[in-house]
Amino acid sequence: MRILAAMSGGVDSAVAAARAVEAGHDVVGVHLALSRAGGTLRTGSRGCCTIEDALDARRAADLLGIPFYVWDFSERFREDVIADFVSEYQAGRTPNPCMRCNEKIKFAALLDRAIELGFDAVCTGHYATLIPTDAGLELHRAADNAKDQSYVLGVLTADQLAHTYFPLGTTPSKAVVRAEAEARGLSVAQKPDSHDICFIPDGDTRGWLAEKVGTATGEVVDRSGAVVGSHEGAHAFTVGQRRGLKLGVPAADGKPRFVLEVRPVSNTVVVGPKEALATREISGGRFSWAGAAPEEAEFSCDVQIRAHSEPEPARAFVSADEVRVVPDRPLDGVAPGQTAVLYVGTRVLGQFTIDRTVSAVPVDA
Repeated sequence: MRILAAMSGGVDSAVAAARAVEAGHDVVGVHLALSRAGGTLRTGSRGCCTIEDALDARRAADLLGIPFYVWDFSERFREDVIADFVSEYQAGRTPNPCMRCNEKIKFAALLDRAIELGFDAVCTGHYATLIPTDAGLELHRAADNAKDQSYVLGVLTADQLAHTYFPLGTTPSKAVVRAEAEARGLSVAQKPDSHDICFIPDGDTRGWLAEKVGTATGEVVDRSGAVVGSHEGAHAFTVGQRRGLKLGVPAADGKPRFVLEVRPVSNTVVVGPKEALATREISGGRFSWAGAAPEEAEFSCDVQIRAHSEPEPARAFVSADEVRVVPDRPLDGVAPGQTAVLYVGTRVLGQFTIDRTVSAVPVDA
């Protein structure tokens, strides 16, 4: 196959490209320039897609003896990921930019260009596996549960899965990948993993958002509507947050309070007891299936709402315009804007963006 290897500059994508070469594929390496701030350098292990990463990717490609290019996707990234991130927060939702990047950049813009240029598939260093069946390819969890990245790939469609290649999916651990990189002479063998949001490398999401959308004083209220404090911008808060709340009125029971809801139109933040974070139902209208769609409108599954959270047994209800999920036990601290990924065993069935949540604790409780 003709393979376009997406090389981030990290150890995973370098080893994935090496395995593609070793398997006999015709491989070309490409690094995506997602920022036009050309002088940007990595700080510690935060961020990715910096000039340092591009140089690391080039060195790996040279060692593997494959052609290497840098493609400027900064405009698409700004529009489809960064602008979406800002608008979601302004709407009171909690977005996952890694999901949007996979959906809009790596497996849409990049894959589309790869196919136009005659490539058969895009290779990445994601930890996930593809299993062929009579109905087509299925996306499954990786062999290493600790490194499994199937959650952030839940946005991929059947057509996209047909043109993807994940060489690391069956690898038993990240330690094996690092040892292999060392043996191959790859300089990134011990390079730290990237963390946090790549376009906010210092990790200060609140400060970054304040620069983008400004500040505006608003009220913090409890579930009854009583004012208990103030804030400088509802966009700086997300459901489940405890730190950063400036509450002038203590709770009657003396217990700490958490963000339960963000209302951007009125610039209001609603707080309450931790128990009120329990969610008995979630639903959303923006959904997709990673392969064949479910045959039944109602079925049992597992639902996962964060990249590193545990999957929870649930019942899913699918209509023409919505997916609704009722977990067997309440989920904790779910926010609109998060992505819910549905699994059947190790298989990724599909995903939806959460638009609505229903608390397991009545307002008057």
